[in-house]
Parts: sequence; structure tokens; C-alpha cells
Amino acid sequence: RPSPEEAQLWSEAFDELLANKYGLAAFRAFLKSEFCEENIEFWLACEDFKKTKSPQKLTSKAKKIYNDFIEKEAPKEINIDFQTKNMIAQNIQEATHTCFSVAQKRVYSLMENNSYPRFLESEFYQELCK
Repeated sequence: RPSPEEAQLWSEAFDELLANKYGLAAFRAFLKSEFCEENIEFWLACEDFKKTKSPQKLTSKAKKIYNDFIEKEAPKEINIDFQTKNMIAQNIQEATHTCFSVAQKRVYSLMENNSYPRFLESEFYQELCK
């Protein structure tokens, strides 16, 4: 469990929260309670994807991310526009480290502007700061 001081640091910047293992776990639990944990799962999958070295692994991870989060009726479908989905569908044929960048930025922004402020207001977070 994080110290109250550590938890308070998370309110200073969204990146502080994501960089802290307790912060990330707490935020993930909060998103789960709001039925939108697919956003953080997608963001984390993209972070992992960008670190992939092998071209073969890059292609298989790209397809997995696409199947899990992007395609219509995907089990953890994220809320992104049609153009971005189409662009990704074309990009994963020749997977590069940037094929999910636009979608990842959108999801990050959505979390930072919507979920993160609600997280900071939540009873759950307030308790951690005490």
C-alpha cells in the first residue's frame, strides 16, 4: 500500500500516476469500477508493443492488439473514430512501432481529461491520501 504522501503525488500529474506501480493499480481498479478498464489495458499494451524488438513479435503483437481492442466487436473495444481504426487496419499489415500511436494518444487524452479527474475526486483515492 502506498504512503499518503506517495498517493498525493499522483494528483500532480497523470504521468506520475501511471509511472507508479501502486498508482497504476489503483487507477486500473477505479477504471474497472467504471467499466472502462479497456482504456488502460490498451495503453499498457501499446507501451509494451513499442518496446518490442523482434519484427516477427511486432507483427503478432500488432494483430493481437488489433483483435483485442480495435476491430469491430473486439472483446475490449476502445472508443476511437472510424478513420483511426481504418488507418490502424492498414498499418498493421506492415507493423511498425508507431502503428497505434494516434489511437494511444487519443486514449491517453481521454483518460487524462475524463477518468483521471474523476479518480482524483473518488472516495477510493481520497482514502489513500489519508
